[in-house]
Amino acid sequence: MKQQIARLSPHQNAKVASIVWAVTSLLFVVPMFLVSWLTIPPQARGHNGFFDYFFLIMPFAYLILGYIVAVFGCWVYNSLFKFIGGFEFESRDQQA
Repeated sequence: MKQQIARLSPHQNAKVASIVWAVTSLLFVVPMFLVSWLTIPPQARGHNGFFDYFFLIMPFAYLILGYIVAVFGCWVYNSLFKFIGGFEFESRDQQA
């Protein structure tokens, strides 16, 4: 049976997406931080604090921007559903 998703919940979807993006960013941020910390000499890093905190800020930036982008995406989807339809999927009952 084919079904369409008529509406996406902006808050719930944005919450899940932003947390997934923030956690996923850690897979890249932590190794990048370690490699750069170990390979760049201390005198080349500077002492303005930006380098030290840049990698800590990135997961939070992904969290906040991911939420905003997901809410906007849900709004666009919900606005256009009546004109173009929605995501279509097929479901079946499981047989025991």
